[in-house]
Amino acid sequence: MKSITQLEKEFQARIDRDEKIEPKDWMPEAYRKTLIRQISQHAHSEVVGMLPEGNWITRAPSLRRKVALLAKIQDEGGHGLYLYSATETLGISRDELVEQLHAGRAKYSSIFNYPALTWADMGSIGYLVDGAAIVNQVALTRTSYGPYARAMVRICKEESFHQRQGYEILLTLCRGTEAQKQMAQESLNRWWWPALMMFGPHDKDSPHTAQSMKWKIKRKTNDELRQYFVDMTVPQAKVLGLTIPDPDLKWNEERGHYDFGEINWDEFWKVVKGHGRCNKERLDTRRKVSEEGAWVRDAAVAYAEKKAA
Repeated sequence: MKSITQLEKEFQARIDRDEKIEPKDWMPEAYRKTLIRQISQHAHSEVVGMLPEGNWITRAPSLRRKVALLAKIQDEGGHGLYLYSATETLGISRDELVEQLHAGRAKYSSIFNYPALTWADMGSIGYLVDGAAIVNQVALTRTSYGPYARAMVRICKEESFHQRQGYEILLTLCRGTEAQKQMAQESLNRWWWPALMMFGPHDKDSPHTAQSMKWKIKRKTNDELRQYFVDMTVPQAKVLGLTIPDPDLKWNEERGHYDFGEINWDEFWKVVKGHGRCNKERLDTRRKVSEEGAWVRDAAVAYAEKKAA
């Protein structure tokens, strides 16, 4: 029988060869726990992310916008299901994952603890939040765990549509009245910095980045992803005619990248620790929805059992 040390060496050799790890393969317990934490956090983010947009379904300015927003929210729910399913392959039940979220023991993206105050926020969320998600998720299509990587392929295709949808909302506003353009600018001002926070703390301050990079769970660091997002997004904002709310933002010819200002990390950690504007509201809503929807889950299980009998 091989020792744990030998198994770990063989496992890392597979990672180094860019082989995919599958559910029945041997893996270090720490690798499994890291994946459960990351994938479930991703799943929770998709589900909680439905809430700020769902609030605007009844107030969408046209039938076309209402249908598109409904379709997007449905996609986000589907993403959550893909990711919960991927997490279950690691030996944890969906019920346990959801209980961790409702109990406040599991995290989701800090971005969803900010309120969506105007219709323009539906544009900013698509343009910035989904844009940041794409930057992160494209890298995850090459993550070392097979079920996670495969889930990300479809999710990225749908998120790309969401990003274009958000950009088109802002473009329409920017081509409208002066008041509509100001609404778009005000929305961008509120969402820009929280979007940069989505990538997490600086690499030097992240307790998980180094090991996740070694295991190739992550393929790019937080700071690398954040820089790519800024470089991608700033030229798009110029096309819109909107101003990025960062006085330190400027092109650095020597680096070949944009320099940008420092994030308010005190705010970031405040939100992560549960003290953002919408933290309590989001969890209260998720618990309420789960409780009120219990009869649907029970009926589905009863139907499946009856059909199998």
